[in-house]
Amino acid sequence: MKITRVFSDQNGDTHFDEREIALTDNGAIGFLSEKYAVKALQFRKVSADYDYDFHCAPQQQYIVLLDGGVEIETSLGEVRQFQTGEILLLEDTTGKGHKTKNLEPKERTSLFIHI
Repeated sequence: MKITRVFSDQNGDTHFDEREIALTDNGAIGFLSEKYAVKALQFRKVSADYDYDFHCAPQQQYIVLLDGGVEIETSLGEVRQFQTGEILLLEDTTGKGHKTKNLEPKERTSLFIHI
């Protein structure tokens, strides 16, 4: 399973990279990853016109896009789009941060998993 990581380097610049989460065949119940400890689970809904300027993640967290896509821009100007169902790992808790905006003009719901 692929996830995209957003992180800051030693200069404070934000980057993307890809992570692969290993899954193991567990027969009839499907494929499972190892278990990960989490601190909290938080649901979020943003307005249709969501367009948030540069900011850092408030904590290390996974974000699961439940119903709508986002565009993220790094401090170096790299832009990527993510669709419903994709998972992001936000680790840019310091530095120059990233910008985020809705791909479509509709409310969007996501799940934050604090780690």
